[in-house]
Amino acid sequence: MSAALVSSRRPGEPRPQRPSVVLLCCDPKAPRIVAAVQVLRELAETSVGTGDEAAALVTRVDADVVVAEEWVGTRDGRALLAWATQTRPTVVGILLASTRTSSATAQLDGLVVLPKLVDPGTLKTVCALAIDCAALRRRMHRFELQTGERHAPLRHPGPAAAEVVEGLERYEGVLFRSAATQTVVKTLCELEGSDVTVLIDGETGTGKELVARAIHARSRRREGPFVPVNVGAIPDGLRESELFGHVRGAFTGAAGARGGLFLGADGGCLFLDEIGEASAALQVALLRVLEEGTIMPVGADRPRRVDVRVISATNQNLAQLVRQERFRRDLFYRLNVFPVRIPPLRERVEDVFPLANHFLTRALRQLGRAPATIAREARAALEANPWEGNVRELRSVMERAALVCKGGRVEATDLPLGGDAEDGAPRPPGAYAVPSGGTLRDLERQILLRTLTLADGNQSQAARILGLHESTLRFRLRRAGIGTARRASGS
Repeated sequence: MSAALVSSRRPGEPRPQRPSVVLLCCDPKAPRIVAAVQVLRELAETSVGTGDEAAALVTRVDADVVVAEEWVGTRDGRALLAWATQTRPTVVGILLASTRTSSATAQLDGLVVLPKLVDPGTLKTVCALAIDCAALRRRMHRFELQTGERHAPLRHPGPAAAEVVEGLERYEGVLFRSAATQTVVKTLCELEGSDVTVLIDGETGTGKELVARAIHARSRRREGPFVPVNVGAIPDGLRESELFGHVRGAFTGAAGARGGLFLGADGGCLFLDEIGEASAALQVALLRVLEEGTIMPVGADRPRRVDVRVISATNQNLAQLVRQERFRRDLFYRLNVFPVRIPPLRERVEDVFPLANHFLTRALRQLGRAPATIAREARAALEANPWEGNVRELRSVMERAALVCKGGRVEATDLPLGGDAEDGAPRPPGAYAVPSGGTLRDLERQILLRTLTLADGNQSQAARILGLHESTLRFRLRRAGIGTARRASGS
């Protein structure tokens, strides 16, 4: 369904008899939108717009009521409504949002908030009342123009400043600016309203869980639970029990029954991070869930049905693990129904500076300090950094900069770049160079050995330096053939 762009009236022209409603949505072809348009057209002239055309539609149509979904493509529907009501003071805005609508939105005077899946008949009734309200506002506006009197504003001037992210667009919790991330967001838009199984591929620190939460927030299951679990963080012997639950007496220490994480995510979404570290037995059990929708609690004699959407993530090459027979081919195909790749930060340099500004502002606010700017040399250093730890590393760097900067300005010397997270020492040239004829595994082994040396063999400390969970570090140490005698702090 293409947008019906209705031209606004010229000055002095009489207003048409029928009122006008503008509907801004993510997908004009969605069945609920089509149904809404059908009932609204019985009430008023109705125009539909989405994405970039939304703002042009609001400008061109002399509307009484503007109805907007919480997200219109990648545009924030709340911001569009605030802009529309500022542009045309007599317009009444209706937001179709989830129950978790922010308090800042609810406080906008004159803005009606309805559930996103509102019944078309209810929407028609509310729009009829909104049209009457808009007519009253028009009369008041004409009276003010004729008498020269001005009354109190009909609404607040707009959303709270905290809702605005300078230089960045927002898709749920995902902040972005670069073309590479815009491509990711367009891919996420294709997933909206579906229950398809998703596999997110990205390096450590790129925000895989954030993307998974955004997918869930735009799905039909958004009112259901979102349960994240790091598969690599669960000890090998407890993974099946943690995920699928167990019955009383299933093993030593099982004093009572436990439902497990799959049951906890029933009706919602289970996010399986580090899926590449799943054991062979766990892979078989996961395949059963995906194919049959049932789980077998440890020690149980019959399966239990669950309704769970699975989103998994990995920083490993699962296709290569399949070729190495370390990951089941059939499970890979079941998980990889809809792949989403998150590019590393070094491939989206345009995001670095606005994200750095965002993290700096947030950190300064938490510290109760005055706002600060980033010097030109500091910006150049940020954009030239390889960001091996991706967004997570950038956030840590800016949080430290918020602590040490002086005079309301972050200088290049305030940024702990080019060294280790713990000691700030410069990285020696070629310290991580791959030996002649070596492989990435050789490079990984070199990094692990050097980090263990810096941590004096303490694996807890080494895991913090590398930004890994201890179990993930132990797995990589075993894979690299490095002894794991010293584990805990002080051992």
